[in-house]
Amino acid sequence: MKKATLLFLSLIIFCLLSQVKAQIAEISSPDGQLKLNVFLEEGKALYSVTFQEKTGIDKSPLGLITNESDFSKNLKFINYKMNLISKKYNNEKIKKSEIQYKANALTVNFMNKDQFDISIEFQVSDNNVAFRYEIPPMKDRFSAVVQSEITGYRFPDQTTTFLSPMMKPMTGFARTAPSYESGYKADAELGVKADYGYVFPGLFHVGNDGWVLLSETGVNSLYCASHLNTTSEKNLYQVAYPHMAENNGFGSSGAAISLPGKTSWRTITIGDSLKPIVETTVPFDLIEPLYEPSQKYQFGRSTWSWILWQDNSMNYDDQTKFIDLASTLNYEFILIDALWDKNIGKDRMKELIQYAKSKNVSVMLWYNSNGAANDAPMGPRNKMSSSVERKKEMKWLQESGIKGLKVDFFGGDKQETIRLYEDILSDANDFGLTIIFHGATLPRGWEVMYPNYAGSEAVLASEMLYFSEEVRKQEAFFATLHPFIRNTVGSMEFGGTFLNKFLTKSNKEKNRRLTTDGFQLATAVLFQNPIQMFAIMPNNLTDTPKFQLDFIKDVPTLWDETVFIDGYPGKYSVIARRHQNKWYVAGVNAEKKPKKLKLNLPMLADKKVELMNDNHSETTFIKQISINKKGVYEIKIQPNGGFVLKN
Repeated sequence: MKKATLLFLSLIIFCLLSQVKAQIAEISSPDGQLKLNVFLEEGKALYSVTFQEKTGIDKSPLGLITNESDFSKNLKFINYKMNLISKKYNNEKIKKSEIQYKANALTVNFMNKDQFDISIEFQVSDNNVAFRYEIPPMKDRFSAVVQSEITGYRFPDQTTTFLSPMMKPMTGFARTAPSYESGYKADAELGVKADYGYVFPGLFHVGNDGWVLLSETGVNSLYCASHLNTTSEKNLYQVAYPHMAENNGFGSSGAAISLPGKTSWRTITIGDSLKPIVETTVPFDLIEPLYEPSQKYQFGRSTWSWILWQDNSMNYDDQTKFIDLASTLNYEFILIDALWDKNIGKDRMKELIQYAKSKNVSVMLWYNSNGAANDAPMGPRNKMSSSVERKKEMKWLQESGIKGLKVDFFGGDKQETIRLYEDILSDANDFGLTIIFHGATLPRGWEVMYPNYAGSEAVLASEMLYFSEEVRKQEAFFATLHPFIRNTVGSMEFGGTFLNKFLTKSNKEKNRRLTTDGFQLATAVLFQNPIQMFAIMPNNLTDTPKFQLDFIKDVPTLWDETVFIDGYPGKYSVIARRHQNKWYVAGVNAEKKPKKLKLNLPMLADKKVELMNDNHSETTFIKQISINKKGVYEIKIQPNGGFVLKN
């Protein structure tokens, strides 16, 4: 018996010593609540993340594989170093205009069996972990192709997921997929497989232990974009590179890099509530601008005929109506959509631009990104995909007085396609043009990297409300997800805020809107993008209550502060945003019953504010209310309804 006890104790001591030996580094966030551990076990690098001593990411694999050498196994620990990072920066295009970033940094160095080095750089800020790989030259090799990563995220058993599946390449309209326009499933089980994986970002609910948001940032022409995939292990998700079928099969699915070379950043945001998820700035904290702006760029609101008047509205007379509408609403822009080249033409377009200028409205034009990547037939085509043609076209745009472009139909995450995004942005800056991307991938830190970048769709957006009854039925459900997932990591050009009761030009008979006016007004605040296309129609000037028009005339698209108030993804969402000294608090309800909430609003404490909300008959009203000295206000949100509080 004594011998057995001694043997048992020896095994415990051996296990403890093995664990100590396996753990090679530990680092905490500045506030000490988040901890990252790095391990080396059987030649493999791993990491784990805890928040308030609760596991967010269990021990998970690190490493990548290149065409020259394998950095996923047979690794030997060399050393590590730590340092502090502190920087202050400003950016008017994101959820917060002034940011103070502080992080503790850890760089861990390994050597593989070929005697080649690899470093993993971690930055740990309050509620965030970010990491990337760096590969130095491999003897006489100064270039390589990163073929795959084994980077993984292993979650505790109680975790549920909020994920959007990657679309099958070369499917959908004119074979333009994938374009990040799938819906989400809320609180799904771990390990549910999708044929082509899941797009970034992905949200995970670790039961009572908190929330985790996964994404990536800093993706430019030097790398491909990636996504999440399931593995043979239910709890483990892994970074996956683009599918070979994307871009009509053209281009590598990996990333060609010059050595020394760095990958993009992997980001993990973690907290015991959704507050750090909504308020995180980590997609922007880690990166720097890639070039200087050629001018001071303008952002704001835009009218947009196509969303309800469709292709037939691409004519001179209809576009003057929407220029007049923009002028009446004091909007900065009008977007003239696809087919303008055929239906209006460049000569008459110059007249239209001058008319808009006389009304103090700037013009943005739609362009097809094609090219050879898909079959989208609408024009202008073949103007953005060629460097020579693009510069010719942008010179004409600049001379004609155009202020920006909306470029559509990309469909893919290969390095080849990411390079096209960057080329369009860089050239556009030379000609003083802002750029919005539609039918596109997730922006990954582009608000900072590219000064003239003004947002991306990359979501199941407003146009599908026009085309699909099923999407209209789920409008409120998706709206309660976006502030916690898609829109928290990057600007989201949604193109919504409908005031037509029926989503048609005639505003009658079909495509009945299933959400209230209060809901639509709330999304103008919930959804953040520096240039937002609003679905306001000329008829709304006479068929909409004055208080709603007054709101839609004044609502900003640039925010100085964003604060999580309350919510649960897929059920309800309440967010506060500040523009200069004005606070807007907006909420929507996707549940089938009215939602009663007690809101803590310290920014509105002891103030008189305007409330726009819906009554039980779904009629939207406005009234003046007072918030008590404690900043507490009780509200009821109707099903498929919403509210806005404004000081």
